[in-house]
Amino acid sequence: MRWLSFIHDAEESFGVVVGSGTQVGVVDVGQRHPEYVDLKHVLADQALEELGAQMSELEADWSLDAIEFLPVITAPDKILCAGVNYKAHMQETGRDPTAQPTIFVRFAAAQIGHEQPMIRPLESQRLDFEGEIALIIGRTGRRIPRESALDYVAGYSCYNDGSVRDFQRHTTQFTPGKNFVGTGGFGPWLMTADEIGDLDALEITTRLNGEVMQNATADLLIFGFDELIAYCSTFTELVPGDVIVTGTPGGVGAARTPPVFMDEGDLIEIDVKPIGVLRNRVTVG
Repeated sequence: MRWLSFIHDAEESFGVVVGSGTQVGVVDVGQRHPEYVDLKHVLADQALEELGAQMSELEADWSLDAIEFLPVITAPDKILCAGVNYKAHMQETGRDPTAQPTIFVRFAAAQIGHEQPMIRPLESQRLDFEGEIALIIGRTGRRIPRESALDYVAGYSCYNDGSVRDFQRHTTQFTPGKNFVGTGGFGPWLMTADEIGDLDALEITTRLNGEVMQNATADLLIFGFDELIAYCSTFTELVPGDVIVTGTPGGVGAARTPPVFMDEGDLIEIDVKPIGVLRNRVTVG
């Protein structure tokens, strides 16, 4: 099942993707169920599976071309990001292994949806790509044990943790370089685990103007999905709609010789099989 958030006729809503091939469209769940403010509230009510099953039997209200994609979760309580969580990326950054995950935060205001412009800020020419898998929390939990951690996940999505490298490296703290407006791509939708199958086989491919820049499978994560959930839930309570961005493989632009950064007109795609493709065109502003 695939869930997404969108705008249609200037109204924010959310829904379920139905159909296949050229007949893919969206059932507008928000229009039918105004008691839910957004997708996060469906998760909080534990209604994702039941409501999704009902809606998936209906015909689409809108085609994908008729909507404007929003970040999958438009107002998450928390966005927790894992840094240097693939060995190849750790090696290219020159960082040493750590006993615990490296976690930093991203703000909801920095996120963009599928097909929305990714903004290279005027203050920098070092906007880099980071293709990642995001997991969306579906249940409240604190001090979650690893063995049950995946039970707390509502679904998975594609993420581009766009990084303004010079601001990221002003100090040892990542926050400024990870939170410029319009730099965090999130979408196109949430896919539930029952459609994915083997999570370790999830494959990330990052393409810049059609050229493959990154490629890896989730089994290469240093700290797996379950470990990240267990660790993060130790220091904070995870709630429905929280997003954990799980790390990027090797091949980022800053580590290349010469470096490769994104600029006006570039097309960046994060392809996570079997979830889908997150696509954003770069602009300057």
